[in-house]
Amino acid sequence: QVHLVESGGGSVPAGGSLMLSCKQSGYTDTSRMAWFRQAPGKQREGIATINDGPRRPEYAASVQGRFTLSRDNAKNTIYLQMNNLQPDDTAVYYCASNYYTGPLLLPDSYRSWGQGTQVTVSS
Repeated sequence: QVHLVESGGGSVPAGGSLMLSCKQSGYTDTSRMAWFRQAPGKQREGIATINDGPRRPEYAASVQGRFTLSRDNAKNTIYLQMNNLQPDDTAVYYCASNYYTGPLLLPDSYRSWGQGTQVTVSS
């Protein structure tokens, strides 16, 4: 059983920064982890993914250049540094792991999810 716990959400003004963390425990599949977000009334959107090898993280166009994904394999934790946040970034942010198939930023490609953490950006 994979257990994911996100932290670090909050409220910031436009242009501000936040860092989210996601710690994985239980039966851990560290090969790939990802961040998704879901705004009210919208579908869940994949924004960044990383594996435990040397390849660089991959990002959605909506966050490229503003968000940075990193991981600490020893701690089974990934981090999402979010800079220059904008009101459109307001959403619940979810961590995912246990990737098994399909596009890397598609929600259905992952089988394990955290409970989510709220990020609110005011204009």
